[in-house]
Amino acid sequence: MQEFIIEGGVPLSGTITVQGNKNEALPILCACLMNKGKQRIHNIPQIEDIKNLQKILEYIGGTILPVDGDAHSIDISFERLKTDELPADLVSPLRGSVTLLGPMLARNRKVFLPRPGGDKIGRRRIDTHLHALTELGATLEIFNDGYLLQADKLTGAHILLDEASVTGTENAVMAAAVAEGVTIIENAASEPHVQGVCRFLVAQGVRIEGIGSNVLTIHGVGSYENLKPAEHTIGPDYLEIGSFISMAALTGGELTIENVEPNDLRMIRLIFQRLGIRWEYREQNGKTDLHLPKDQSLETETDVHGEIPKIDDAPWPMFPADLISIVLVTATRAKGTVLVHEKLFESRLFFVDKLIGMGAKIVLCDPHRAVVIGPSTLYGATMSSPDIRAGMALVIAALAAEGKSRIQNILQIDRGYENIDDRLKKLGARISRV
Repeated sequence: MQEFIIEGGVPLSGTITVQGNKNEALPILCACLMNKGKQRIHNIPQIEDIKNLQKILEYIGGTILPVDGDAHSIDISFERLKTDELPADLVSPLRGSVTLLGPMLARNRKVFLPRPGGDKIGRRRIDTHLHALTELGATLEIFNDGYLLQADKLTGAHILLDEASVTGTENAVMAAAVAEGVTIIENAASEPHVQGVCRFLVAQGVRIEGIGSNVLTIHGVGSYENLKPAEHTIGPDYLEIGSFISMAALTGGELTIENVEPNDLRMIRLIFQRLGIRWEYREQNGKTDLHLPKDQSLETETDVHGEIPKIDDAPWPMFPADLISIVLVTATRAKGTVLVHEKLFESRLFFVDKLIGMGAKIVLCDPHRAVVIGPSTLYGATMSSPDIRAGMALVIAALAAEGKSRIQNILQIDRGYENIDDRLKKLGARISRV
């Protein structure tokens, strides 16, 4: 099993290009199987979750070829599907495989999905997905090892999602795209990656109204055979941007992140500002770069009358749940006290014992809330990465710590961050993979 060895206390400085959005790339690749033609997808992050999904897509009949030898751009086509049963050994480690439900149902009218896995951050229900697809005309059978969905045809419907599920919205939109008639989805998720899926479907000839809002209207084209081939570029990963901002600020470095989308960072910027982190945008050649000056004055801003501030997550456009681990470790180095409230997953904060072992002053109030008192001097330690985002939080803590850290189970980090050790070395980090 591979590990990271990190020698902390070195400022991270330089220029880095952000990878494509993992949470957009996964459903976009799944959506490709609805189309018989050849699709071209750009800016695909080369991470373990994507490689795993591509194995699943090839298993069910996909042909995937890199463009000019670069796997970040691919041509992908599905002339026919070989099976309607997805391989359990590949599905079980990958939560993103759940977004195969809508496309498989749209193309094949039948799909058996083994129970998907992913990060161990608490219960991750798929009831919203199943409800939306049955509203469109599918029948559902539930087995101990998975879910069987079948439909003679898909028909537009007026759907109210019981939660603003990102992947639930994506499944519903993809199935509705080839349904007969109009579908209205209320309480839809509106994250940038959901918008990306909608724009990809629009490029294939589907009319979708309300992109970016929580009410989507999809005018179905009636059959997957009515979709036309399209080309799509995955947007920048704002979760990775947040990770780089944190590690540069905590190590005192000066960092430029190339090709960002400022609209995706509005709430993230507000929250980091509460911890004393400031940055500016620079326009160059039609693209926007983010520049973070060195030696940030890390200090938590109190609420009115000096009250302890709270940082919490919520559906877009509020602060994303996947950055809670990152902002929590950032708060350990900021002067002041802050309450971090993770509302969505009951096991997300259970990694804080590792930060406490490094010297952080954190009180875990319950599974959803932690009080962070800073600044703390962090010291190197041996730790194991429990999930993608907590794993990156531990990397950030190790980079800011005094001494040497060993981070085990780094496959979890590789699932979401492309060649992170090599990229950090270029910024001056003392990190090695062993």
